[in-house]
Amino acid sequence: MKNVKKSHIPFRLNFLYLLIFVLFVALISRLGVLQLANTDKYTSKINALSVIEVSESTPRGNIYDANQKPLAINHTSPAITFTRGVNTSAATLLALANKLNQYIDMPIDEQLTDRDLRDFWLADKNNLKSMQKQLTKKERELSNSEQYKRMVALVPADQLNFDDNQKKIITIFKRLNSAQSLSTVYVKNEGVTDQELAVVAEHASELPGISTGNDWDREVVAQGSLKSLIGKVSTEKQGLPAEEVDSYLAKGYARNDRVGTSFIEKSYEDYLQGKKAKYEITVDGKGNVTSKQEKAVGAKGQNIVLSINADFQAKVDEILQRNYQALVDSGMAAYSPGIYAVAMDPNTGGILAMSGYYHEILSNEIEENAIGTYINAFVPGSVVKAGTLTAGWQAGVINGNQTLLDEPIYIQGTAAKTSIFNRTGGANMYLTAEKALEVSSNSYMMKVALKLMGLEYQRNISLPLIKNQASAYEALRKAFAAYGMGVKTGLDLPNEGTGVQPAVDQLSEKDNDGGKILDLSFGQFDTYTTMQLAQYVATIANGGNRVAPHVVSAIYDNSEDGQLGKKVKEISTNVLNKVDISAENLAIIQKGFYDAVHGSSAYTTATALRYAKMNLSAKTGTAETTVTDNGKVIDVVNLNVVVYGPSDDAKVCLAVMIPQLKDSAGHPNLTIAKEIMDAYADIYQVGQ
Repeated sequence: MKNVKKSHIPFRLNFLYLLIFVLFVALISRLGVLQLANTDKYTSKINALSVIEVSESTPRGNIYDANQKPLAINHTSPAITFTRGVNTSAATLLALANKLNQYIDMPIDEQLTDRDLRDFWLADKNNLKSMQKQLTKKERELSNSEQYKRMVALVPADQLNFDDNQKKIITIFKRLNSAQSLSTVYVKNEGVTDQELAVVAEHASELPGISTGNDWDREVVAQGSLKSLIGKVSTEKQGLPAEEVDSYLAKGYARNDRVGTSFIEKSYEDYLQGKKAKYEITVDGKGNVTSKQEKAVGAKGQNIVLSINADFQAKVDEILQRNYQALVDSGMAAYSPGIYAVAMDPNTGGILAMSGYYHEILSNEIEENAIGTYINAFVPGSVVKAGTLTAGWQAGVINGNQTLLDEPIYIQGTAAKTSIFNRTGGANMYLTAEKALEVSSNSYMMKVALKLMGLEYQRNISLPLIKNQASAYEALRKAFAAYGMGVKTGLDLPNEGTGVQPAVDQLSEKDNDGGKILDLSFGQFDTYTTMQLAQYVATIANGGNRVAPHVVSAIYDNSEDGQLGKKVKEISTNVLNKVDISAENLAIIQKGFYDAVHGSSAYTTATALRYAKMNLSAKTGTAETTVTDNGKVIDVVNLNVVVYGPSDDAKVCLAVMIPQLKDSAGHPNLTIAKEIMDAYADIYQVGQ
């Protein structure tokens, strides 16, 4: 039998070859699937890891006065920016700063700190290693941040003597290092030359993350108190306010975005903030930014137009400043903390002017304080008496133009409470509600308050316990609130004050507070802001509608050149409530206010206004209070007035408050009110 020659290749080796062949076929098939069937899918995944979308802020919208005069604008300028990559090291930033310093002339940051110098020195890898070697064994066990903090402290002081060129590099390094991962900062945004822009663009491949662009700077061109009302915008360095950072981040803001931080800039941030430009940045395997491409053009923020007329505002400023300075210089306002005035359109709620000044007690220097018109509150005096009548009508304790006897009010255990004309034994008189407003009767209002407690006045009457007066307090304050006193007015500016209205349970029987409700009835207890009094008189002037005051009248888009474009939103009149009294009773209040100016009684209170350029209606208020000077109690008065005109078709209303003047100051409240209303008549061409 012939022998068969066997293969020299063992079976196991053949099996291995077969297995390898099968694996190669599987691998080639898989590569084919990846390259042919799933190319788009995996390409997008790779791009998602290397291409990231970021956004950059754009200029804010402008702010204009009622006549579309610019008040806050932007100035744009070329800039050099840096977008930080992922996990970019300090050593990488140091190398970039050295390179960029060759192409731009960087002004030295005058605010370089010792820490800035130490951070720069440690950015050098060799310096960092030398400091790491100096750490103790225990210090090396600390967290990275704690180790670095210790190394910062170990940097020798003699290593921090840098020359001017090095300080320029340090300034660049500081700006670069301020950027968070995948965020953009301005490296140089002032005085950037065309040559610098060209050179940086030419060497872009050597400068990862560096780009050219534009920056903007906010300028408030408004003058006087209007400038402070505009408010402020944070810088890029300040970024988002710490206390509001979470809410801003939730809206898509970046931490270094510039936002309005006060007043109008803050209140209308949502409109003024521009629409961000969107960019795609590409990072390499080391996390460095290799390219940056614009994907969506940003847009300047919307513009806002105020209801405030800058010319009228300036005139009101001048009137208040001049008159208050005279009061301060004469000593009449030695203890006065300020003077405030608000003029508004009673029909729309649009603020036409709001101005204020203050001075430190016993100082002759006065300073602007327009925001005090809606933050600072004082005892108002008799201006509030329409609110007391309203409470009486609403509770049904008085009817229409009811007549009551004005006489001194004697409450058991207390001194007499009187009107000004029978304080020293003058004649008592019967007064209608209308006449009570004209001559500013305190007695009439106190009798209304007594009726609210279920009492008819008798000499030496006893008042119920304070806790039993609660319903009367509630009735008065509810009526006052219907006009805007003691409550938020709805003003479109932040941090509005509401004054002080002590709760009944805060009053004390042993301190004889039982008569405070009588004081409340003629404006000698609770405190209100000037803005609240302006809303109060506006409600009377317009027929009983409490309208929310606002400083912005409309929102506008931008024209092609970035200026005022098409109106996109008008701030409509916001009626908060209607005062719950009859038209006949409201007419009594209006007639009482008219007679306070035009009446013929010897006690008519606002006759100084009858010679104004408009036909006016008004209510004065004098609140008696005290101040203490070196332990000595001094009697002072708050002189206030509310006015509207023309009386038969009100276009403007005004509230003026001058707290804590000496009693001999006269009636500067009326002088100032007349001057302001005359200025309105001149500017808006409204006459009798």
